[in-house]
Amino acid sequence: MEFIVLLIMIIVMYFILRIVFEVNIKKLKEISENKELDEITKKYPENIEICKFYLKKLNNESVNIEEDKNSNSTLYLVMNNKIFIANLKDSYTRIQTIAHECLHSIQSKKLLWFNFIFSNVYLLYFFTIVILAILKILPCKMMFLSILMLMSLVYYAVRTYLEMDAMTKARCLAKEYMEEIRISKQDEIDKIVSQYDKLNNLGIKFTNFKFLSNIFLKIIILLIIFIII
Repeated sequence: MEFIVLLIMIIVMYFILRIVFEVNIKKLKEISENKELDEITKKYPENIEICKFYLKKLNNESVNIEEDKNSNSTLYLVMNNKIFIANLKDSYTRIQTIAHECLHSIQSKKLLWFNFIFSNVYLLYFFTIVILAILKILPCKMMFLSILMLMSLVYYAVRTYLEMDAMTKARCLAKEYMEEIRISKQDEIDKIVSQYDKLNNLGIKFTNFKFLSNIFLKIIILLIIFIII
């Protein structure tokens, strides 16, 4: 019975948080697509050159850079100390996105490694208890569920800190870059930065909710298994 009550509470909380965080993927996509700003930022150097500029400014030129025009994901991997740049050439968001990943590269290596290792341990633990629950060989179900919730809390705390830190600073770094190289007029820069502000306002809330919803999904899956089996 306690598992059913907990399941209902989590589902209700999911929809409440969805409303509170104002999750609107359609609006987020609309803000990220702006042909006028895309044309303005086409005048800027190639992505790798922008990335090198940021890394030099951040005193972190040891990072490797790789661009994959067939990829949709731009990310920094601490295990390789490498930034992978996706096909961003035609989007005005690329200047801030690259700044975001460069900022990840100067974050605390302890936190970055902890996030990488703990995230994998967290996933391994989840899949292990799911399998054990399905096979009906998981004792003390509430204890293992509580451990999953505790691990989820740690995962969320570390992951959101890393992402929010990079997201809030990327806007300023992107603005500094555009003002320093002086390719665009100030009013164009202001227009781009203003759009970044709108994008970040929704993006930060969406990112927080996305992490929470992934956690809720894991707990919901486990609870359903506990109830059925």
